[in-house]
Amino acid sequence: MQLPEKVTLREVAMRDGLQSLKHFVPTEQKREIIAAVVEAGIRRVEATSFVSPKAVPQLKDAAELMGGVPRGRATYAALVPNARGARDAVAAGADEIVVVISASEAHNRENVRRSIDASLAELDAVFEIALSAGVDVIGSVAVSFGCPFQGDVPEADVLRIVAQYVRRGARSVILADTTGMAGPTRVARRVTAFRERFPDTHLVLHFHNNRGTAMANLLAALQAGADCFDTALGGIGGCPYVPQAAGNLATADVVFMLEEMGVETGVDLQKLIPAARRLEEILGFTLPGQVMKSGPRDPRLAAHICGIGKALAQRQQADS
Repeated sequence: MQLPEKVTLREVAMRDGLQSLKHFVPTEQKREIIAAVVEAGIRRVEATSFVSPKAVPQLKDAAELMGGVPRGRATYAALVPNARGARDAVAAGADEIVVVISASEAHNRENVRRSIDASLAELDAVFEIALSAGVDVIGSVAVSFGCPFQGDVPEADVLRIVAQYVRRGARSVILADTTGMAGPTRVARRVTAFRERFPDTHLVLHFHNNRGTAMANLLAALQAGADCFDTALGGIGGCPYVPQAAGNLATADVVFMLEEMGVETGVDLQKLIPAARRLEEILGFTLPGQVMKSGPRDPRLAAHICGIGKALAQRQQADS
């Protein structure tokens, strides 16, 4: 099995995870979770989005949040919908900004109320604002593997938008399975096509688990050469414009699987699991992540962190 030696994870829970909630999570609690994942070893965080508070009230504190994140150990990205959002994100101290255009016309109109061509036309202003301030731009292609309104999305439509990002100076591009419609073979083909056409552009994969294939898709992407993935603490997440949207890949689940396969993540699972459990406590409902419930492989650690297998761990401790 051909696998990379190391994988980078981008934590997106505080942006993609919170945007669909019905209630607002206080800024200090968001900072608490961000600090916890950084302490666990996450070095890239998509912290918030500079969008209209009327459209996404859950992220109305974007500037305040960015002003208080722990600096020096991680880079912080903010999603922006337009030039105004880019100016606000730069002013608030974002290290990177993320711009999103859907690969299908139907989803782009539903998501941002504009055509794809209209979204592309605004890219020049966004890139100029960011790059002139020394802020990197990450181009994200939503519904890269399928659209809930259109169905299949041709590969050419995805790569067309990627080319527009790269031409303007994006060094990283996210291919997002916004709807959880991807399967492993489709993912492998799309990753291969991307790497062949844009060998100097860093690829990030963003998988949702609507149909239960997200982890299999990650493995297929790994084998095709991908080495950077968006994940969300506890598996929280979901696009507000996708029917029955499910969460992202849970960060702890991904760390566990990768480390078990000998792929380095730089993330401390023993610190990450309590962070996920704390997020669940803050939100007040059960999150879909599994490793946060079952713990690491070592039964003593599982018992200590998650309360799993206490009797077995006690027997083993007595025998040792």
